[in-house]
Amino acid sequence: MAVFLFLVLVSAGVFLDTTEAQEDLSKLPDNYRKGVELAVEQINSYQTIQIVFLFFKSLDKSDIDGGFGVSYLYHRFYLKATRCPKGTENPNPSKCAFRNDRPLIDCGICYKIHDGEIQTEPKAYVHCIYKPQITQDLLKTRAEHCSNMSYANGSPSLLAAKKP
Repeated sequence: MAVFLFLVLVSAGVFLDTTEAQEDLSKLPDNYRKGVELAVEQINSYQTIQIVFLFFKSLDKSDIDGGFGVSYLYHRFYLKATRCPKGTENPNPSKCAFRNDRPLIDCGICYKIHDGEIQTEPKAYVHCIYKPQITQDLLKTRAEHCSNMSYANGSPSLLAAKKP
């Protein structure tokens, strides 16, 4: 009986873990969700990765409103391995259970978004690395790269234009 109770509790914990991650992704604003989708697409496209990784948890988010429908976003989050093999159609946490035997992937992404679309200039910066390999130096380098991207926040806007 104790073994059965243990299995029920473990199964419930896995289910709660899975649904919690899915809820977090669905609660993200669309602009952040698009960045997560970009990172997931890139990670899952690597030939050496044979399983599907999905969004697991947000760690840090920030944005700067550039005006005129433009925002500059930074998002740090974890991706987690699932039991689904690469090539699974429409993977999601309810279909592909998370695995606990693989390290998380720590991702940091910064990009410019205009009217809900990630812009090609400046190019979105996606930096993902297995969590055990992340160091304070890497986090600092990631933050510096995002800070130094060629965002033109101080450039003249339509409000600064002079009438002819």
